[in-house]
Amino acid sequence: MERLEKLENRSVHILREAYSEFKQLCMLWSIGKDSTVLLWLARKAFFGHVPIPLVHIDTGHKIPEMIAYRDRLAREWKLDMIFGQNRPALERKETFPDGRASRLECCKTLKTDALADTINGTGPRYRMDHDTGKYQLDKDPEPFTGVIVGVRADEEGSRSKERYFSARNKRNSWEVAEQPPEFWDQYKTDFAPGTHVRIHPLLDWTELDIWEYIEKEGIPVIDLYFDRGKGTRHRSLGCAPCTNPINSTAGTIAEVIEELKTGKLANIAERSGRAQDLEDGGGLEELRKNGYM
Repeated sequence: MERLEKLENRSVHILREAYSEFKQLCMLWSIGKDSTVLLWLARKAFFGHVPIPLVHIDTGHKIPEMIAYRDRLAREWKLDMIFGQNRPALERKETFPDGRASRLECCKTLKTDALADTINGTGPRYRMDHDTGKYQLDKDPEPFTGVIVGVRADEEGSRSKERYFSARNKRNSWEVAEQPPEFWDQYKTDFAPGTHVRIHPLLDWTELDIWEYIEKEGIPVIDLYFDRGKGTRHRSLGCAPCTNPINSTAGTIAEVIEELKTGKLANIAERSGRAQDLEDGGGLEELRKNGYM
């Protein structure tokens, strides 16, 4: 069996396992390549229909094309689309772009805190009305106990410590040393009441796997990943003020794959364009311990 087929089968199995074990389940969709592959796999796992809500944390500073892509695909694929946002912090301008927070403080406020409140149902959620394409306040949000995330172990150091089923506390904090072992494809899915669980179906995929699968399946990804004549493209996507493109002339999926196969990007970390990683000492472990995606 080919590698991509093995990876696909495992991911589909984990998605179905999560759906059977967690009654209040959602999937995070960052609009990036990994979570879009995850969304595609969910459609495969459930025969073209995604039976759980998609959750996006909108910091108010995303690249505009990302929001347009999110809403277009949500309507085309009839997704139950939710976004959460820390509007009080945005209104008070407690952000890095407004000069009133460091990058890490801004990530905690606009991403980590907003994610925890959205998942726990303690903050406002906005749900798409497919007839109008507009978002309306979700009046009685229930907490999600299971959250599917498009994390890959090879993307950066802290993610290599994850499990397929990884427990968090109610504020999404992560105790790395207390994770259960996962041997011989045996996954722990029975957790104490009140435990919040992150599920990672893409954990063993690599960046090259992701792009080869995108090519194989014809998955529509946002064109920010490709050069459009400027000699630059994005390799990882986040907020506009903290996400920088890399120097690359790859304008197609095949050319991105060629860059990865020939080692042209060997000395450039995948998240090198994400400025908050550098502020965190080049890694994300402290951010992730506190609930960062």
